[in-house]
Amino acid sequence: MRFTIYQESRIGRRKTNQDRIAYCYSRDSLLMLIADGMGGHLHGEVAAHIAVQFITQAFQREAQPLLQDPGLFLSRALVNAHHAILDYALDKNLPEAPRTTVVACIVQEGFAYWAHAGDSRLYLMRQGKIVAQTRDHSRVQLMLEQGLLDAEGAARHPGRNRIYSCLGGNHAPQIEFSRRTPLHDGDVFLLCTDGLWGPLNNDALVLGLADTNLMTAIPRLLTRAETSAGSSCDNLSAVAMCWHDDQAQALPDAVSTQTMALNNFTTQLDAFQPSRTPAAGVELSDDDIENAIAEINAAIHKFSKP
Repeated sequence: MRFTIYQESRIGRRKTNQDRIAYCYSRDSLLMLIADGMGGHLHGEVAAHIAVQFITQAFQREAQPLLQDPGLFLSRALVNAHHAILDYALDKNLPEAPRTTVVACIVQEGFAYWAHAGDSRLYLMRQGKIVAQTRDHSRVQLMLEQGLLDAEGAARHPGRNRIYSCLGGNHAPQIEFSRRTPLHDGDVFLLCTDGLWGPLNNDALVLGLADTNLMTAIPRLLTRAETSAGSSCDNLSAVAMCWHDDQAQALPDAVSTQTMALNNFTTQLDAFQPSRTPAAGVELSDDDIENAIAEINAAIHKFSKP
C-alpha cells in the first residue's frame, strides 16, 4: 500500500479535549478512527478513549497482515467497544454510561470499508468532489430529510448536537456501514468531528483539501474552523489520508508498507491531555492519567478476544 496520512486534534475553546483520533496500519491493511466524547455526559473523554483504543487493539490482533472480513471486523469491534464502555461504567458505579460518536474506516486491497455511529463524519473526495459522505445520526438530520429544516436552519437549530446513535449510553448503537468502495489514485479520506465540519460547509472542506499535501492542508482547515467558530469553538479533530496507486509517482511524505514485516504495525493514537486551565476542575495529574488508563485497559481486556 502507498498513502499519505496526517492527523491532528485541537482543544478549541473548551476546557478539555474529549476527541480521540488514531490510525494504525500493517503491511496490507490500514485503520483510521475518530471518536468524539459527548460533553453532556459524564466521562465522555473516557468513552472516546475506550472506543479508539479498543478498536485499534482489535485491529492489531486481527490484521495479520490483513483482515479476513473488514465489514465483519468493523461490526464486532464497534459493538464490543460499546460493551467495554458499559462495563467501565458498571465497574465505576456511574449513574449512566459515558457516550461517544465513532467513525472507523478500513482500507485494504484497494478497497475501503467504513462504519459510524453519531455525527462525526467521513468524507471521500475524488477529483475535487465529495463522492461519499456519512449520514449524521442526529435529530437535525432527520428533520432535514423530512423537509422540516433547511441547511441554514439546521446550522442554527438548538438541538443540532442531539444524536440518537452512539457507543455507550443506555441503548444499543445503530451502526451504519458503507459498501465496499474501490479506491482511485488521489482519493482523499477525511474523518472529522463536528468541531471541524460544523463551522465549515462542504465547499470549504473540498477547497481546503484541493491541495493533497495533507501536512499543510489539515492544519489550515482546522485553523479556519477555529476562526469561524470563534468563542464557541468546540474540540476539533481530523484524520486524513490520500491514496496512491503503486504505479503512481512517489511523493516525499508518502508511506509505503511494502517492506513491513507481516506482524508489524505502525500506530498513532492520541492519549489523555491536560485540561486548558486548573480552574476547569477536571485537570488530570500524572497519577490520574495512569489510573484512568489502567481502568480503561481493564474494561477493554474483558471484551478482547485472543
